Amino acid sequence: MIINEKKERPVFPKRAVITGGMPYGNKELHFGHIGGVFVQADTFARFLRDRIGEENVIFVSGTDCYGSPILESHRKAKESGAFAGSLEEYVRMNHDAQKDTMNRYEISLNLYGTSAFGRTGEIHNEVSKEVFEKLHEAGSLEKLSTPQFYDPELKVLLNGRQVIGRCPIQGCQSEKGYADECDLGHQYMPDELIDPKSTLSGKKPELKNVTNWYYKLENCTEQLQKLVDDWRANTNARKFMLKTMEEFLKPPIIYIQRKLIEDMDALTSQFPKHDILDENNKNSITFVFDSLEDRDKAREVLAKEDINYRTGKTLVPFRLSGNIDWGVPLPETEGLKDLTFWVWPESLWAPISFTQAYLESIGHDRKEWLSWWNEKDAAVYQFIGQDNIYFYGPAQQAMFASMGLQDTHLVPNNHILFMNRKAGSSSEIKPPMAKDLLAFYTPEQLRMHYLSLGLANKSVSFDPQVYLPEEERQGADPVLKDGNLLTNVYNRIIRSCFYTAQKYYDSMVPEGTISEQILNDSRETILEYEQTMFDHQFHKIIYILDSYIRNMNKYWVNNMRVAETTDNDEQRKQILIDSFHAVRTAMLLIHPIAPTGCSMLQEYLGVDERIFKWENCFETLDFFFEEKASHRLKFLEPRTDFFEKHESQLLDDAE
Repeated sequence: MIINEKKERPVFPKRAVITGGMPYGNKELHFGHIGGVFVQADTFARFLRDRIGEENVIFVSGTDCYGSPILESHRKAKESGAFAGSLEEYVRMNHDAQKDTMNRYEISLNLYGTSAFGRTGEIHNEVSKEVFEKLHEAGSLEKLSTPQFYDPELKVLLNGRQVIGRCPIQGCQSEKGYADECDLGHQYMPDELIDPKSTLSGKKPELKNVTNWYYKLENCTEQLQKLVDDWRANTNARKFMLKTMEEFLKPPIIYIQRKLIEDMDALTSQFPKHDILDENNKNSITFVFDSLEDRDKAREVLAKEDINYRTGKTLVPFRLSGNIDWGVPLPETEGLKDLTFWVWPESLWAPISFTQAYLESIGHDRKEWLSWWNEKDAAVYQFIGQDNIYFYGPAQQAMFASMGLQDTHLVPNNHILFMNRKAGSSSEIKPPMAKDLLAFYTPEQLRMHYLSLGLANKSVSFDPQVYLPEEERQGADPVLKDGNLLTNVYNRIIRSCFYTAQKYYDSMVPEGTISEQILNDSRETILEYEQTMFDHQFHKIIYILDSYIRNMNKYWVNNMRVAETTDNDEQRKQILIDSFHAVRTAMLLIHPIAPTGCSMLQEYLGVDERIFKWENCFETLDFFFEEKASHRLKFLEPRTDFFEKHESQLLDDAE
């Protein structure tokens, strides 16, 4: 069938890598990991497999095995008696649990590896060494002697999560500022942290200078601004991500409350060159400097004068190394030895390691990874959370450019809240574990709901009524609303088509021409869906499906009632032909979201995998029949569901 396509269709890459963020190895997956990142990543990966071919898509992620959060979690677990094994056993346990949860949610990763163990860990060590050497050869690295916290009571250097204070960035209210980053992703130098305390002794730590390798991120402001401008003008990059990235591209700034400044001239005469922004309606005066060096000289003046201040977001040197034993070893260079990579940078190139590991596992040369990551007709889509924009945005894009790699497509989501409050493993509101939700909902119901939330545009609350006391539950559970489109409406129209074919036409789809209106509606829906998937606007996809399926159900109900009442067989045949086309169209569009139900429907239709390929997206159902004149559908027993409700919901229905 040839369709005259009026709309210009989006162009997809010939090859694609999809990555989901790297969950830390200190815990199982909570609902935010699945609902805020991996369902969206998996839906897009499944769509691309249908759109450009399964062999042209690689979907990878893995457990982030290193870093001080894992050390701290393991230490606390041992102290409390919750876990008795080694650090490696602790991380392996969490990795296995994460992988099991991914499988239960039908997250179709080609590889879910680890940064520390097995073949993926070996390859990751090699890749990390190569990355460091490339950045060093490019002149992008520098040795800096910077303050590191030291516990004078225990006489040990403290790593990132062994220090806690208040974030020094102006406007940030986080009370969980760690050594050089807060829990909201703001970066700063250790000596800026406000009211630091050692989590080991509870005492105020000292600062000792320690030499590490840093990436010269502060020199990349102009380069990154051009990238942001290009993304804004020429891509579908999310606006809130571009705004967040630009916040870090501002010049170095210091904010001082005006009430703390007794003599402005005396103070500023000690500062390096700067500009002053003094708005009478604000409590603070803003001092803008040309460089980090100038800003830090001003900070020294303020420390000497005992004047409190806050700093603004800006690019600071991006630390590559640290001195904790539990980490990827960093090659000895220029006399610096016995260092390991800081967990954040090595987690950024871990997907490259995993891509290489996957290619090797299917018999390809690992070096082929460049054809997936760096060719013009290839693209890398990275699904991340809002708090990680700094790392995957300014830090990663600049480092990858220094290595000669093209920029990646970042697909960030806003926060997914729990009962209208931010939930996280480090917050007061403890989120439900992803696996625990499967005691109340099916994976397909949850996948539909998570996609509908619209995290591309704003933070949205996840409000499962099963977690409320019974007296507080009101009306229908919002988690089930979008899933009902499949379990109720779509199931009903599928069954109606099958039962009608069985009753009147010997389980065959009648021969005939699909109504022009039905063809046009289906075609327009396919094109709208395709563009929306290209734009990663997953909540709109749910709207598109809802409108299409409900309209087709109304078409069936309104017209078949007349045909049955008048026993008009020609009308009945036409409605059945049209409705099977609607079932076939919806099946194609739902396949990336609810694959199990669609595979069952494929079996009952008696067709092969070609029905899910977008090269055939406008073809009618009989195109997939081997013998059109004699093709029979598989017999459908009464009340068979292709998209099932959870067993607990069936009990509720019975009551």
